[in-house]
Amino acid sequence: MRQTAKVSTRTDYFMGRYFSRSLIALWSGTLLCAVLTALLLTNARAQETYSGQWLIDAKPNSNEVGLSLRYRVSESKKPGDSDFNSNTSFNISRTHLTGLTEAQIMSPAGGQVRFQLVRDAGTLDCEGWFKDGHGSGHFTFTPNAHFAAELAKRGYATPTVEQHFMMAVHGVDLDLIEEVRAQGYEQPTLEQLVRMGTHGVRVDFIKELKALGYSLKSTEILIRMVDHGVGLRYVRNLAGLGYEHVPVEELIRAVDHGVSSEFIRNVQSAGYGRLALSELVRMVDHGVGSKFLLELAELGYKQLSVEQLIRLADHGAGPRYIKELKTLGYENVPVDQLVRLADHGVSATFIQKVRATGYKDRSLEQMIYLRDRGIDH
Repeated sequence: MRQTAKVSTRTDYFMGRYFSRSLIALWSGTLLCAVLTALLLTNARAQETYSGQWLIDAKPNSNEVGLSLRYRVSESKKPGDSDFNSNTSFNISRTHLTGLTEAQIMSPAGGQVRFQLVRDAGTLDCEGWFKDGHGSGHFTFTPNAHFAAELAKRGYATPTVEQHFMMAVHGVDLDLIEEVRAQGYEQPTLEQLVRMGTHGVRVDFIKELKALGYSLKSTEILIRMVDHGVGLRYVRNLAGLGYEHVPVEELIRAVDHGVSSEFIRNVQSAGYGRLALSELVRMVDHGVGSKFLLELAELGYKQLSVEQLIRLADHGAGPRYIKELKTLGYENVPVDQLVRLADHGVSATFIQKVRATGYKDRSLEQMIYLRDRGIDH
């Protein structure tokens, strides 16, 4: 019994050492695998980069230049594909192009240049050629690790190199991100930050919207406003015409339907006062524009109701039709009768044909009667 116990104890000892060594080996192997994987990913990430072409044109009598960038994003390149599948263009102050001088830009003989476009998200190192205000060349992008660290402090995941690049190109900097946070917006995702940049949402836009009384909470609304052309100037102009604090959806609809501030001003000048934006949208949709209103007023048709204006436009009884009737001696024809005439096909040409057959001095109602019966000769 004692010998059996002794053997058992020794067996347990050796088995314990065996399993301990196995566990250590297994743990070491796993750790080594993880380290190697991390190194491989880090190396792959370091090798992943963005490069492309730049093109710059100086603007006469301006401190700005027009900068265009061509590059490839997202899609892997296949045989036969172009080197680039994306491009962007914007104006930028010459002071933001570090290392590029006025003399180099305007060099009459031309010369090699090297300069940088430094953004919060990273740096574009550019080299190429400039002559007489026109330059072109290649760039390579380097992400900024400090930018990623600042994003992490604000609760964001680590951006990919592509996200770094897109935010750098489109000016998504820490000021913009901080302004969004300070104004109480829902925190956007990294992809939404990229979309803000690519769609043209800038920090000045957000700040001035707030100054104009717009406390928005969604960055998607900002993107929609910019996409649909609802700019700060439009919002300010509408406020000056009595349309303050208009809901964003109404602003978008008005712009989409062509209700410009100039049109609203002309409507008000014609004596229509402050019509609802929905009424202005209907007018434009039915072809009642500024020229339409002005020509009607010159013909004596002033301050018609919105419905009357729309009916005239819809039935083809607009200013041109009224002028033609006027040349034939029919003055101040009521709106309802104008619509009936147009609906029944009583045109100036028809009236002239009727008159040519001897039917002189017929009333417009008689003209409708003749037209309905197919009598024009």
